[in-house]
Amino acid sequence: MAGLHEFQAERLDGRQQDLADYRGQVLLVVNVASECGFTPQYAGLQELQDQYADQGFQVLGFPCNQFGGQEPGGVEQIAEFCSSRFGVDFPMFGKVDVNGGDAHPVYRFLKDAAPGALGTTAIKWNFTKFLVGRDGRVIDRFAPSTRPEALRGAIEKALAESADG
Repeated sequence: MAGLHEFQAERLDGRQQDLADYRGQVLLVVNVASECGFTPQYAGLQELQDQYADQGFQVLGFPCNQFGGQEPGGVEQIAEFCSSRFGVDFPMFGKVDVNGGDAHPVYRFLKDAAPGALGTTAIKWNFTKFLVGRDGRVIDRFAPSTRPEALRGAIEKALAESADG
């Protein structure tokens, strides 16, 4: 099965990012939105980034406007909102679709690798989280309601397992 490292995605600044650049890191890939009830999770995601970055952990944010139009702004607005409101310094990517025919290849891969409840692949809402190992394979999928701080144990386990081999 392919790994996340085989894909590219456009950053908020328009540059193409080769996800192979994250090989060797544990990743938390999250579809985010600025006007969602879960938007305060940005603070928790940044806390995880700050806590584990030096151990080889990285949060990757993918803005999405597919759920209730909760990410209506352009890339400049998204960048300003995340930086000024939550101090986000983890990589943010351009707006993507996570469901449907125009779903970004990254999300097609993530959903196939880790189906949701009852085996469904569709993303149900903003702030669905995918934990990816250093090898690019998906370890687990977490619901939007799962608070970032609840992922510490899974992240620490992934960091330890990955470091050991």
